[in-house]
Amino acid sequence: MSDASTITGPSVRRLDERLIDKIAAGEVVERPASAVKELVENALDAGARAIDVTAEAGGTALIRVADDGHGIRTGELELAVQRHCTSKLLDAAGLSAILTMGFRGEALPSIGAVARLSVVSRHADGDAASITVEGGRVGPVEPAARAIGTTVEVRDLFFATPARLKFLKSDRSESSAVSDTVKRLALSAPHVAFTLTLNGRRQEFPAGSPRQRARDVLGAEFADEAIDLDIERHGVRLIGHLGLPTSGRASSQYTYAFVNNRVVRDKLIAQAMRAGYQDVMARDRHPVAVMWITLDPALVDVNVHPAKADVRFQDANAVRGLIVTAIRRALAEAPATASRTVSSAALAALSARPTSSLVEDDDEPVGAPAGTPQGFSEPGTAYRSGPRSHARPSPMMYPPRGRAFHSAPPPPRTSAPAPGEWVPGHDDAAGEPAGDHPLGAAVAQVHGNYILAQTSDGLVVVDQHAAHERIVYEALKASAATREPAAQGLLIPEVVELPVEDVDRLAEHAGTFARLGLTLEPFGAGAVVVRETPAALGNFDIARLVRTLADEIADWGSAGALEARLDHAAATMACYGSVRSGRQLKVDEMNALLRQIETTPSAGQCNHGRPTFVSLTLAEIEKLFERR
Repeated sequence: MSDASTITGPSVRRLDERLIDKIAAGEVVERPASAVKELVENALDAGARAIDVTAEAGGTALIRVADDGHGIRTGELELAVQRHCTSKLLDAAGLSAILTMGFRGEALPSIGAVARLSVVSRHADGDAASITVEGGRVGPVEPAARAIGTTVEVRDLFFATPARLKFLKSDRSESSAVSDTVKRLALSAPHVAFTLTLNGRRQEFPAGSPRQRARDVLGAEFADEAIDLDIERHGVRLIGHLGLPTSGRASSQYTYAFVNNRVVRDKLIAQAMRAGYQDVMARDRHPVAVMWITLDPALVDVNVHPAKADVRFQDANAVRGLIVTAIRRALAEAPATASRTVSSAALAALSARPTSSLVEDDDEPVGAPAGTPQGFSEPGTAYRSGPRSHARPSPMMYPPRGRAFHSAPPPPRTSAPAPGEWVPGHDDAAGEPAGDHPLGAAVAQVHGNYILAQTSDGLVVVDQHAAHERIVYEALKASAATREPAAQGLLIPEVVELPVEDVDRLAEHAGTFARLGLTLEPFGAGAVVVRETPAALGNFDIARLVRTLADEIADWGSAGALEARLDHAAATMACYGSVRSGRQLKVDEMNALLRQIETTPSAGQCNHGRPTFVSLTLAEIEKLFERR
């Protein structure tokens, strides 16, 4: 057994300054895009009105950021590349109300510790000068030529830390990250002109309004459709542009948020923005939206992350509640609109559909000359059957002359419909002019599920089930909010047999269902009895709905808020109580549904985020037939 005095270990010592700088650089400069962010934020803090960014090889070979800000004095240039030297923070008290993007004085020295850094700057008080830093070694200050402002050039990023360089992604991925970073920064400061030259390709973002900058970054389609948001409450102001729910994306990359013009990727804000879209967007989709949050700097802490990507609000619940409420209200008050993203996709699908999907390759269309374009077929050949073709004209495709598609007439009704209840034949709107309403007038129903309506400038195709699902859902929510649900008593209460645990779950949440007009209670050890159902649902499969609710409660648990459980239950009920696919409708019934869509909040999409209707302009239709 060895003596304790012979056991030795490493001694405590102070780290080398260059090693300290490299460790600090690892916190601040994770990848080339991080360096771009730090340098552009320095330019913004310098009061720049025009910023030019250049990057090559994903930013590893070259990053150059030039601005027309106030510049750095020659006598302060050497300090500017040393750690914890800054002009943005006067004293410790300033940490409670930070107005600038940066304040730690770590960007330039951190980049200089792992790359070849060159800074050329001129302040209005003197001449231009330059300084270089290479792998942490600081060179002398030398005279230079430049107009007022600063140019920072970074070459061979991470040459001093090969391990970090080895773990970077491909040049294409790093270039994409640089582009995304510059676009986010450009959105954060619409009043500043930006140019980005990435691997020789140049993009310009002229100074302008927030909406114009959103157009430049996210495209004209987004800007033209976006719903404006402008609200102020308790000292917090929200300004933004919200994309339509049906234009949601699979990634959160296109959800932008800024706090006091600072680019953030804050979880609280991201979750609040998704919660605002919860009722109108599928769970696996993310909104396309831009939001600027402005509040007293003393009420938000930006010093919680080295890259300043996260923030901490003094009253986080108030900020989250404001974001969720503002988004939901803006979406609900916006008129029912079909995203042009959906319409464009439909148009592309129609114009690009190969003839082989309708006519098999071994079944030549009659009269089709050799070389006929494969996007369209000759008249009369689309539904021609062949050895391997199963396409047949649907009996619902063309109505008998003078008649609309319809089923047997509905039974007579002696009472007025409940709020949100759509009753076949109750609202006679047949024969109305197309131009009188945004969704026009119904002309036909195809395949028992899609309503065709003619508008003043085109055509609308409506998914009857999805549309009515949204109508019923909003009616149920409104009814629950007033605490006076429109319920209809069952002449013979329905008993639904269930496992004991499901009965217990349903009984526990009976109060939630009662707020929606669904009254149920335990009936023995293994069943529940349903005595009332929401009037808005009409006739539906009660047993199936009850079993589905029991299954969903098992997934909810008991941690969710009542409002969330209520909305979830309402969405489920709406789906089961909506007019089903395959149900044949008369013209007046279709028009009644169209009118309700126009007056229902968030009617452009169903509860699952799917579009309820698609619109095509006359010009787009004419393009399909090569008339334009």
